[in-house]
Formats: sequence, C-alpha cells, structure tokens
Amino acid sequence: MKWSKYFIPTQKQAPKEAETISHKLLIRAGLIDKLSAGVYTYLPLGLKVLRKIENIIREEMNKAGAIELLMPALQPSSLWKESERLDKMGKDMIRFIDRHGREMIFGPTHEEVITDIIRRYIKSWKQLPIILYQIQTKFRDEIRPRFAIIRAREFLMKDAYSFDLDEKGLDKSYNLMKETYIKIFKRCGLNFTIREAESGVIGGKFSEEFVAEGECSELEVGHIFKLGLEYSKSMKAYFLDKDNQEKPIYMGCYGIGVSRIVAAIIEGNYDKNGIIWPFSISPFLVDIIPINMTDSGIVNISEKVYNQLKSNNISVIIDDREESAGVKFKDADLCGFPIQIIVGKKIKDKKLEVKKRKDGEIVEIAIDKVLDYINSLVELESVRI
Repeated sequence: MKWSKYFIPTQKQAPKEAETISHKLLIRAGLIDKLSAGVYTYLPLGLKVLRKIENIIREEMNKAGAIELLMPALQPSSLWKESERLDKMGKDMIRFIDRHGREMIFGPTHEEVITDIIRRYIKSWKQLPIILYQIQTKFRDEIRPRFAIIRAREFLMKDAYSFDLDEKGLDKSYNLMKETYIKIFKRCGLNFTIREAESGVIGGKFSEEFVAEGECSELEVGHIFKLGLEYSKSMKAYFLDKDNQEKPIYMGCYGIGVSRIVAAIIEGNYDKNGIIWPFSISPFLVDIIPINMTDSGIVNISEKVYNQLKSNNISVIIDDREESAGVKFKDADLCGFPIQIIVGKKIKDKKLEVKKRKDGEIVEIAIDKVLDYINSLVELESVRI
C-alpha cells in the first residue's frame, strides 16, 4: 500500500476527553473515529488490526474443533422471558417495539438464541458434544461509556457455546476453551492473568476471566463460564440418551472482547512516541520511508524494495508523501509499525537502514539482503510467541 493513496488521518493532539493511553493513541494514530458517546468507526488501520485479531481467533477456535456460525443482532424479547433474564440486565439492554408491536432487543449476548437453535436441531446423544461460535457486534447501553473502545455501547465480541451430555463433558469442553484462549492471547502479544470471577447476569456456578495488564487498571479481555443446566432447563433444551431417556444438555459459554483486545494491546505496548504493535497484529509489518521524494535514486530504490517485499507476501506500506523525513519518522513511530526501512544517503553504499520499532535499534543492511533480514526478524518473532 502507498501512504499517499491510503487513509491514515494522524493527529498531533488527542481529544480532551481521552483519559487512557490507548484512547489517546487510537485517535492520534488514525485507528478510530468517534461518532457519538461509546460509538466508534474503525478507520482503515484500525480495521486491519481488528481483522488480524479475528483471524487469530478463528484459527485457534477452528483448531479446537469449534464451528463458526453467525446469529442475528436482533432478538425477540420472548426468548429472554423464557430464560428469565429479560429484566436482569436492566437499562444496559437496548429494547424497542417494532412496527408489528413486538418487543425486540439489540443483542448484548446470545445464550438464548443459541439455546433456541440447539433445542430445535439437537435431539440425540449422538449429536453431542458440539461447540459453536461467532464473531459479531454486540450492543449494551452503557450508562457511562468510557475509554473509547474499552467500554463502548457497540463492540465486537467472539462468543462460543459448548453443549455436552454431562458435567464431565462440560469440564472437558471448558478446559479446551481455556487452553485455546491462552493460545489466542499469547499470539496477540498480551500479558495476562487468569482468575476466578463472578458470573453475573450470564449465570452458572463457576467462571474465570482473562485480565490484561494496562494503564486503565486491569482490563478484562475474556471470560469463560460453566453454565451447567441453567439455560437448558429453563428453555427446555433436551436430548435423548442411549437409553432413550430425555436429559437436559450441559452448557458452557466463552467470550472474548475482540475490539477490546485492540485497546489492551496498546495499553501494554507503547512508548512516548506512540504504539509498538506486535508483529502478529500490526496493520502493516514494514514501513518504507524514502527521506526525499525529489531524489530519483531514493525513489527508485524505495519502489524496488517495496515491490520485492509485496511480491513475497510481506505486509508493507511505503510513505511516498511529499513530506519531510521528520514528519514521516514521527508518523511511523506513532502508528507503531514494527519495522521501518529508511531509504536515504546510504544507498550510495548500496545499503539501507532498518529500524526496529520496539527497541529503536537501527542496523545497516545491503539492499539485496533486506528481504532475507526481514524474514529472519519474522521467524525470530514467531519462535518467541
């Protein structure tokens, strides 16, 4: 991608209401834009980060044998009456009456919807166990939206649901999801802890939360629950066992705040100059910086390296703007791209400068060895994870 053809509206100052470092940097680096309180647009860089997190989640969930589906954001309140949860969430739940006089809900979570699907399609013990998941927008009318996408009214979540024959099966599914979450958060570059938690309005007798380190106290990025029979009994989700006896299905549910992970990563990866993205999440891995766009030699070498990296599936952006080198360096650090290739006076010696964003180290690399060097950095990072 060429910077001049892309959309990266960086800003020198953060908005006054920005309280946390992630809020400030999300706005300054041009990742998000505020539409109203707790409602944000993901701008191109922000969306690329979001999609990379989604891909990591999908890869690990699929490896664990979970199956993806997509449920509606709109839900009839009648399902929530069956589960006896309609009034438990209070004013956080966004409810409205449609043109036919039916009360509808913008889904804050999907236990009722998934239980309704299972009770209509799962009839025999032979169809269990099964784990279903989705990545979808949720809605909660927060009384005080804060910290940008950390506590928003509209947010992206991965929610999964396990269905088992008995409690032993539930324990197995729960532990599988717990291990899967550990893999996901490690790949995202998060430092986190796991601790026992309250189950709240989701229900069940036991739950644990995954908490990432950050400036704005501790930030919950995942929560897993043993629901047991709570929903299957109230909503009559039964199966026939080997003896043709009707039994309730044991359930678990497992949530990840996908959009919240974006903020959590920034909270743990930044310095005074901006974001420091982990390799696995960065919107672009490499930023090529020609220091003078009026120098044909610099421009030609920059284009050559850019095309070489692109043809080798390296995620790369070239800063081809008619801006000073200082502006380009500042934006590169602010946006947090892990590797910067500086194309300048060293080309007379057939060399480029490569800067690692994390530690600021700059090394001189022969032009014809740059691809090998970038690949070695990627390999080293993958081994570390």
